[in-house]
Amino acid sequence: MRVPESTVRLLSNGDTALAVEFGEHIGLATSGLVLALYDRLARAALPGVVELLPTFRSLMIHYDPARTSHGAIARQIEPMLGGLEGVRPATRRWTIPVCYDPQFALDLEAVAQRTGLSPAEVIELHSATTYHVYMIGFLPGYPYMGDLPARLALPRRGNPRTQVPAGSVAIATTQTAVYTLQSPGGWHILGRTPVPLWSRQRTPPALLAPGDKVRFAPIAMAEFERLVKQADAGKLDLEPVAE
Repeated sequence: MRVPESTVRLLSNGDTALAVEFGEHIGLATSGLVLALYDRLARAALPGVVELLPTFRSLMIHYDPARTSHGAIARQIEPMLGGLEGVRPATRRWTIPVCYDPQFALDLEAVAQRTGLSPAEVIELHSATTYHVYMIGFLPGYPYMGDLPARLALPRRGNPRTQVPAGSVAIATTQTAVYTLQSPGGWHILGRTPVPLWSRQRTPPALLAPGDKVRFAPIAMAEFERLVKQADAGKLDLEPVAE
């Protein structure tokens, strides 16, 4: 997909950030364009740019105003947009174990009832899909992943929980995600992973990154407990498969 230049907007976000926005549609094609520009800018290493953050349909560029400016960055970016295509960069593919035991699957029964599926069918659908990591946000390392099978698409919970345990795997609208830290949350919880997706002992601390592919592998409680012990000992090393 080649980007129509008329759909790209460069938006100021205060005096230290600029967003390059690709239209209004959230999807794999738009994400591909965001990641393609991210790759170009990362390689260019523009003076004064301190961080690049891909989102659903834009790339946020944070810069040091003592070294550069909105206008200077905009002028440097514009030639990079010419002929920009959403060519998929090298992808990492992860398999993340998830325990869908009722102890962890706080909303599994409710999701089954609302979708007209059995709990086993919900688990099968959720774990049989390969997800695309669109962006990281909300919590450190928290991955927004799509696209959820249409039969599982539900709005967020009417009553958000004040505490969702770290590792909880959840769904809402067309997305699935993993709560990397304990926090409030309004998504439907289907299970829990023993894999820490955020760790200060790891470089980088976030396990996943935009553009990664993720598939969930159901595991039993005994396996979950075994992997938790490995994680607590710092010996649970999950490795992706490169494509």
